Amino acid sequence: MMAKNDQNQPQGPSQRQLRVGELIRRAVADILMRGDIHDPDLAHVSITVGEVRPTPDLKTALVFVLPLGGENASAVIDALNRNTYEVRRAMNKSVALKFSPKLKFVLDTTFDNLDETRRLLSLDQVVQDISTED
Repeated sequence: MMAKNDQNQPQGPSQRQLRVGELIRRAVADILMRGDIHDPDLAHVSITVGEVRPTPDLKTALVFVLPLGGENASAVIDALNRNTYEVRRAMNKSVALKFSPKLKFVLDTTFDNLDETRRLLSLDQVVQDISTED
């Protein structure tokens, strides 16, 4: 009997996607840190690049970013998406890929999720359940 092929199961990112995502994340973070993109909405704004998720064909990549303190997040995201050409061009100078992926910048909500998890873990009922000894 042959092994069952689980093609209906959702698959995580491949090793190649993870490696390319990390290369792009570092390159974009360096570009933003150096201030290579000249846009008034990005001037004097510290931006954290949390994660990059390339598609399986590596032609498009979602770039999860968060401005320091979360201030003016929508304006920063709009400015980054307006300047994707400049970001891609600068990225191509430091990252050697067969194709330069199209970048789409989105707000990184991971930190909000962490805050909510901390809040839930600090509830009296949860603390009581965690602290009970076996």
